[in-house]
Amino acid sequence: MASSFYLYSTAGCHLCEQAEALLQPFLRAGLFHVQVVEISHDEALVKRYGLRIPVLACAAEGVEELGWPFDQTQVWSWSSQAILMCQGS
Repeated sequence: MASSFYLYSTAGCHLCEQAEALLQPFLRAGLFHVQVVEISHDEALVKRYGLRIPVLACAAEGVEELGWPFDQTQVWSWSSQAILMCQGS
């Protein structure tokens, strides 16, 4: 079963669109799933991520979020660590 991550984003964010496009090869390969989280619907999320989006995150403790800018190599490294942490919890 593939791990699930969150991509904190908002509509009209061109950097978020770039991040989503960058993630597509990982998603097509089934390496993990990504749930896009619209931050504008939650004031706490706007406060936390408003100036940092896009941000890739997972629910496992101890895994730092991956903030923009990132490339496919960084996503691969981050997701590999995050998947291991998720399996260990």
